[in-house]
Amino acid sequence: MEYTQLGRSGLSVSRLVLGTMNFGPETSEEDSFAIMDKAHEHGINFFDTANRYGGHRGTGVTEQIIGRWFEQGGGRRERTVLATKLYGPMGDWPNEGLLSALNIRRAADASLRRLRTDYVDLYQMHHIDRRTPWEEIWEAFSVLRQQGKVLYFGSSNFAGWHLAQAQEAARSRHFLGLVSEQSIYNLLTRWVELEVLPAARHYGIGVIPWSPLHGGLLGGVLRKLREGGASRGASGRAASSMDQYRDAISSYEKLAAELGVDPADLGIAWLLHQEGVTAPIIGPRTPAQLEGSLRAVDITLDADTLATLDELFPPPAPNGAKPAPEAYAW
Repeated sequence: MEYTQLGRSGLSVSRLVLGTMNFGPETSEEDSFAIMDKAHEHGINFFDTANRYGGHRGTGVTEQIIGRWFEQGGGRRERTVLATKLYGPMGDWPNEGLLSALNIRRAADASLRRLRTDYVDLYQMHHIDRRTPWEEIWEAFSVLRQQGKVLYFGSSNFAGWHLAQAQEAARSRHFLGLVSEQSIYNLLTRWVELEVLPAARHYGIGVIPWSPLHGGLLGGVLRKLREGGASRGASGRAASSMDQYRDAISSYEKLAAELGVDPADLGIAWLLHQEGVTAPIIGPRTPAQLEGSLRAVDITLDADTLATLDELFPPPAPNGAKPAPEAYAW
C-alpha cells in the first residue's frame, strides 16, 4: 500500500479509504469485521464513516459495528486513522443536527460512545451549514481538540468558496483549520475541477473523492449486463445517467480491456493520478470486493491514456481542462 500526507497535515494515510456506509444495511457485522481486518492486512489504515450511517437498520448502526470491532483489541484502533462526520439530524428534536455548538458537542460525544473510543482522528462536517457562523463552529471544534476528543477537522460537499471561508476564519483564530474535503468526484462528475480542487490545493486541503465509480457506472456495468449479472449502475441514481453516457461508457470499458485492467480499477486509478487527490473512498460490500479494489493503486496511466479518458469524459468547461475563472471566461 502507498501512503501520503492528509493535506498539509503530518498525518500519514493510505491512498485508499475504506468507506463503511454499507456496514449494517448491506453487509453483515461478521463480514464487516472481515473487511476491516482484511483492510489492515493490506495496509489500508484510513477508515471513513458517519454518525447517520445505518440505513434501514437505523442511524448510528455503522459506528456501533466499528466500535465493536475496535473492542476486540489487537491494535485495531491504534492502527486506524478514524474519520466520522456530523450534520444530518439524529432525531426529531431541535438541535439534533447541523453545526451549532450544542450539536457539535453532543454529536461528538455520541459518536465516541458508539465507536467505543476516546478520540476521533478526523471529524468532518457532512455539509455546509449556512445558518451557523464560522466563529461558533471553530470555537466548538477548538474545544473538542483541547479536550483531546478530535485531532483534525475536515469538510464534505463544500463549494470552493466555502473552503475559503472556513480557512480564513480558522486563520483568524490561529487554528489549523480543514485538512480534508470529501467531494463527489469521478470521470462522470468532474465539477470540483472548476473551483473546489484549486481552492483545496491552495489551502493545503486533501481531497477525498466519494462515489469514485459514479454508483457503479464506471465499474463495468455494460459488461456485467451482457453477462447477465446484477450491477449497481443499472439501478438507482446511476441508472438515470446510463442512456446519456452509454457510448462513452462502452468506449471506456473497451479501453480498460485493451489495458488489461478492470473498469473499476481504471476509474479509481484515474483519480489517484489527479493532483490534489489524497485517496478515493472505496465501499466494498464483501471481502472479495475489497481485494479487487486494491489493484488500482498499482496501475500507472501514461499521458496518452489520460488524454483518451479526457476525450471520453471531458472536463466541465468549454475551454478545456482549466480551472475557474478561465473555464468559463476568456
